[in-house]
Amino acid sequence: MKPIYLDYAATTPVREEVRKAMEPLLSDEFGNPSSRHRWGRAATARLEEARERSAAALGVAPPEVLFIRGGTESDNLAILGRAAVWSARGDEPLVVVSAIEHRAVLEAAESVARSGGECVVVGVGRDGALDEDALRTALERQPAVVSMMWVNNEVGLMLPVVEVAEMAHAAGVVFHTDAVQAVGKVPVRLGDTEIDLATVTGHKIYGPKGTGLLVVRRGTEVAPRVFGGGQEQSLRPGTEDVAGAVGMSVAVELATREAEFEAKRLTTLRRQLEESLVAELGSITVHGAEAKRAPHILSIGIPQADQEVMLAGLDLEGIAVSGGSACDSGAVVKSHVLLAMYGDDARGATVRFSLGHGTTADHIHAAAAATVAVVRRAEAAASP
Repeated sequence: MKPIYLDYAATTPVREEVRKAMEPLLSDEFGNPSSRHRWGRAATARLEEARERSAAALGVAPPEVLFIRGGTESDNLAILGRAAVWSARGDEPLVVVSAIEHRAVLEAAESVARSGGECVVVGVGRDGALDEDALRTALERQPAVVSMMWVNNEVGLMLPVVEVAEMAHAAGVVFHTDAVQAVGKVPVRLGDTEIDLATVTGHKIYGPKGTGLLVVRRGTEVAPRVFGGGQEQSLRPGTEDVAGAVGMSVAVELATREAEFEAKRLTTLRRQLEESLVAELGSITVHGAEAKRAPHILSIGIPQADQEVMLAGLDLEGIAVSGGSACDSGAVVKSHVLLAMYGDDARGATVRFSLGHGTTADHIHAAAAATVAVVRRAEAAASP
């Protein structure tokens, strides 16, 4: 059987449209946007076209789009850059995050705390509900920034970021969201929300790796964390990756244009996979089953199973999946997301299936059959 890739939440292949758009920038149109000659002016024009395309897709103004080298850097700039504004005023910055954030946000918030600020972590239940009392109490303290992800990368849980952004604004607080797993899967029109800062990355939406953007809405103060030039409004200095920005912009444009259709298709496929696995393996836990979830991620817990055995077994069956976040690959540790949602009930092996453009109904049937086969073999090997 031809191998089946079901790890699209980890990364995606570059789309043909994206590759074609980037090609001229890698050869003939190679200028540095900071140069004043014709090659430089041409590069500047392409960079600004990419900014306009990205802004239109996300529903914001072009000056509000900054091209950044990936989602992790974008999250860090949002958190650390906002905290630095607070510190420059002589105030101790307070950062408020949810318990299920990506490590790029959590560790940035922890860094603020280690540097004399404070970090408040808001709990999230297995039904996706935020600890609203803790959130409201934190907002009363006027934090520097509140950061909550739109879609969780491990279980697909959707947090009510639009509503929390409104709460933050009512309290006079800046709000950031990591929208890396949301763009292209759920409707994302930032201009229709009160979100101040938003992170997007290219390689999750069929764009090139190492590309990303940070949306900084007009009037939101962020201090640079990298120094040495005036590029990207001095917030991300360094010679711009024009080819990457062009590829990123095409990927964002296509992802937002196709989001509604793709969401319906992937929801149907995810439900088919979920129903098949529950029917065959009745004792499994569907993580976030009681909550609102994004269309493309299905995370299951398999009691009494070894995670490495499951992942290796599925790989041998030709099914590419993960145990959670790709950023934690190689580390056999309990997921902070599952611990936050389930506490001591987070047991057994976790398998995350994440669907994408190449996923078909045949792939779903094959993945379900392979998962059942691996579980049955593991059970047989463990029985006396």
